[in-house]
Amino acid sequence: MDMSGSHRIPAKREKVWEALNDPEILKACIPGCESLEKTSDTEMTAAVTSKIGPVKAKFKGAVTLENINPPQSYTITGEGKGGVAGFAKGSADVSLAEEGEETVLSYEAKAQVGGKLAQLGSRLIDSTAKKMAEEFFTAFSEKVGGQDSQTSSKADDGEALDPGLAEEAKRIAIEEAPGEVMHAIEEAEHAVEDRIHKAEENIEAAAGRNAYGGPVVWGLVLLGALIVVLALAS
Repeated sequence: MDMSGSHRIPAKREKVWEALNDPEILKACIPGCESLEKTSDTEMTAAVTSKIGPVKAKFKGAVTLENINPPQSYTITGEGKGGVAGFAKGSADVSLAEEGEETVLSYEAKAQVGGKLAQLGSRLIDSTAKKMAEEFFTAFSEKVGGQDSQTSSKADDGEALDPGLAEEAKRIAIEEAPGEVMHAIEEAEHAVEDRIHKAEENIEAAAGRNAYGGPVVWGLVLLGALIVVLALAS
C-alpha cells in the first residue's frame, strides 16, 4: 500500500518539528493510541487499538526515526503486531516546508500487512488507513496550530467512502461468523423446506380427491403458497 499527502499547519516549522517528536502530542492525535513512550532519541514504543472492517485488534510495536535533518525532514519506520489479526509494517518520509507563518507537512508512506488483515482486501485497508491519516493530521494541526487546518491531500481527494466497502466488510463478517450462527441459519432453512414439503403433500392429496376444483386450481394454490413461504424465508 502506497499513500502520500500534504497538510498545511498554522504554525512555525520549528514548533511543528518539536510536536512531531513529542510523545504526548502524538499519543493524543493518533486514533486509538493507548500508550506511546520514547525509549531513546530515535525510538518509540506504542500500543494502538484499531478496527478495520470486521477485524479489531490491539497492535503493539516500535518505531524508529532515521535520516533526521531537523527541522526539515526525517524517515519513520516501524512494525506492529496484532496477534491473530496479523501485522503491519512500513515507513514514511516526512518533510516540512515553511511558508510564512505556516508549515506545509508532506509525506510519502509505504506499508505492508499480513495475516487476517491481508484477507480484508486492499480497498478496505487503504480506505481505513487514509481515514486514520486524515484524523491524525486534523487533530495534530488543531493541537499545534490552535485552529482548524486547511488540508490538501492525496489521501482524501474529497471522495466519500466507497459504497462497495460496506458489502465487502459484510461478506467477510459472514464468512467469519461463529459456527453456532451458521448452524442456526441451516436449521431455519431446513424448517422452511419441511413446511414446503408438507404443503405439497397436503395439496397433492386434496387434488387427488378432486376437491375444490381439481388439480389445476390446487396447482395455482401450491404456486401461491410457495411464493409466500419463500418471501417469508428471505
